[in-house]
Amino acid sequence: MASNLVLDSQVASEKNTAWWLYIVHAVSFVFSLGAFSFIPLIINYVKRPDSTGTFVHSHHGWQIRSFWWYLVWVAVGGALWLTIIGIPLAFLIWAGAWLWKAYRLIKGLVDLNENRPMP
Repeated sequence: MASNLVLDSQVASEKNTAWWLYIVHAVSFVFSLGAFSFIPLIINYVKRPDSTGTFVHSHHGWQIRSFWWYLVWVAVGGALWLTIIGIPLAFLIWAGAWLWKAYRLIKGLVDLNENRPMP
């Protein structure tokens, strides 16, 4: 038996907002390596309380955590870059952080489109 999820207009609006925030995070990620992701991050923080009690709330948290952890790993790579000896390791960390962030954006978009909450 198939179960259908009924979205009211408020949840649909919140879902649409989260979708656009994923897109803006992704555009920032592709064109500036996430340097301008603070713009959608602020909107995530502002819009998250509006989605309390819905599956969309978890998507705002997912995007927020993705931003901060990506920033941490970029900073760790930057610190290694400064040591000169750690430059090869810095590139590996940056590449891993880039792949991880790309995965999080794609997974989030897919799960949002399928009306699934994020872990």
